[in-house]
Amino acid sequence: MCGIIGFVGELDSGGQTDGGTTGSVGAIIHEGLRNLEYRGYDSAGVALVGASSGLTVAKRSGEVDGLTVPDVPDATHGVGHTRWSTHGPPTDANAHPHTDCVGDVAVVHNGIVENYEALKKELADHEFTSDTDTEVIPHLIEEELAAGAGGEEDGKEGDADLLAAVRRVEDRLEGSYAICAVREGDDRIVVARRGSPLVLGRGENAAFVASDVTAFLEHTRDVTYLEDGDVAALSPDGVEVFARGEPVEREIERVTWEADAAEKGGYEHYMRKEIHEQPESLRQTLAGRLDVSAGDVDLDVSFPPGFLADLEEIRIVACGTSYYAGRYAAQLFEELAGVRATVEIASEYEFGAGRTPDRTLVVAVTQSGETADTLGAVRRANAAGARTFAVTNTLGSTVTREVDGTAFIRAGPEIGVAATKTFASQVATLAMLAVAVGRDRGALAAADARSVLKDLQGLPGAVQQVLDEEEQVREAAREYGDGEAFFFVGRALGVPVALEGALKLKEISYDHAEGFAAGELKHGPLALVTPDTPVLAVLTDGARAAETMNNVTEAQTRGAPALGCVSAGDTYDTLDVSFEVPNVGVVEPLVANVYLQLFAYHVANDKGRAIDKPRNLAKSVTVE
Repeated sequence: MCGIIGFVGELDSGGQTDGGTTGSVGAIIHEGLRNLEYRGYDSAGVALVGASSGLTVAKRSGEVDGLTVPDVPDATHGVGHTRWSTHGPPTDANAHPHTDCVGDVAVVHNGIVENYEALKKELADHEFTSDTDTEVIPHLIEEELAAGAGGEEDGKEGDADLLAAVRRVEDRLEGSYAICAVREGDDRIVVARRGSPLVLGRGENAAFVASDVTAFLEHTRDVTYLEDGDVAALSPDGVEVFARGEPVEREIERVTWEADAAEKGGYEHYMRKEIHEQPESLRQTLAGRLDVSAGDVDLDVSFPPGFLADLEEIRIVACGTSYYAGRYAAQLFEELAGVRATVEIASEYEFGAGRTPDRTLVVAVTQSGETADTLGAVRRANAAGARTFAVTNTLGSTVTREVDGTAFIRAGPEIGVAATKTFASQVATLAMLAVAVGRDRGALAAADARSVLKDLQGLPGAVQQVLDEEEQVREAAREYGDGEAFFFVGRALGVPVALEGALKLKEISYDHAEGFAAGELKHGPLALVTPDTPVLAVLTDGARAAETMNNVTEAQTRGAPALGCVSAGDTYDTLDVSFEVPNVGVVEPLVANVYLQLFAYHVANDKGRAIDKPRNLAKSVTVE
């Protein structure tokens, strides 16, 4: 999830547009990158197009403030990018923009080109200088321009046209993306959107394009949100938008947010924004990795020949939310991969006697890749001679340098201290790993793998359906948010979700919340149940709903109100509130978790808590 900014406009001798935008083109784009840095901070770059100086590109790894923007006095337009790495580590070469072989086209990109490897093979005669999927785009544009894309039909008599070339290239790309392209000698920025956001800013004799409104809010509040499949051309004369090759009109809206809320996309808190980003994050997590028809997964990881066949145990080490993601995954590894799986809190991990190091895989789950307790567990596993593997969100992090292999969750930056979208992407990545291991070991039939992969494929849409029901959750939070304590319960895959739901509520609301395996209620916790103890239950596929409901009823007979996340089509008449979960098989409890995130958020928000920075907590725990 990267940040894109583009600007085209007429500046007078004082560096000002008719609409009040000031500064050189380079300065305006650099300012926009600073505003977008929360979307990515691995590397940054700009491409500026001058009326006579041509195309100038500058980029480097590191934060935006470390980027020196070249002085191009005659620049009329340009694009910028701040990166969150998904393909290739954060290096100068992998930073955007990327250019073609000729050096007169530059492209910035957010998202994932799923078929980039196939496209790169088709471009074997082109010289590639990065490890990114993005670089195929300018080379494809170069091919189209060389072939005369557009020509007279696009009003560029005797010459190829950038807009036509981008249209044709866009038709060849698979995946989710937002693209901005510029070309020497062309006074436009051409953009395309599918799956990843792009918004246009409208000014007098000026236009902006960006991933978020925050990039240009100080310059204009008149915006147009592009829709999937839109291609647009921005010039000082205005904006043209096309859908399926035909001109269309898109509504111009007036932004009323205050500047300090803009980078949250209009949301009051990063946490709620990140809850709502989960469909997009999950699409990025899954992009290019699922071959549903074959029942296979490609995580771009490898193990020594025969290692997985001889594997005796997978040991997952993690902390906090990552630990609960590991608990969810452990059940999937045993069911899908036919291998014993255990989960340990990283700070308590020891390799232990009775285990064979060369037949043990230790999987470290850490969002930041810098969690001190998890790194300590990895080092103890390495010292014992076990093979180690990381599931993380951060390219170039410490854990990636200390393990034998890594799978990246590709969820994008997460600013709120309480993890939300990274939990979903961790579980999805671990589920794909379980399928890959199961297939390699011969423990998972292709038909069964296809069923799981279809469930995973349905995750983004299912989560969006839950997000669309947020008002129902808000009302439930208002009605039951004053409870003295909250119990979260589930069975099987519902247990880690119950634990994670309780953690979210206690983290941000400061209320007492506990998660239990539902069957444990009668072994002690029922003594604490009163009419002021709401019980939130996971009652979905994969969570042994009927048995869990029996335990919920035990609490209800003691006066406790009960709220349940229920598979679509199921009904439990005694529940006080039912939240419907779309039918997506083994990942239904993961979708149910979104209801619990929203419940925690609205309880905390109604109480005026510091949701993004809860007391006593930090985003990345780098001390033991």
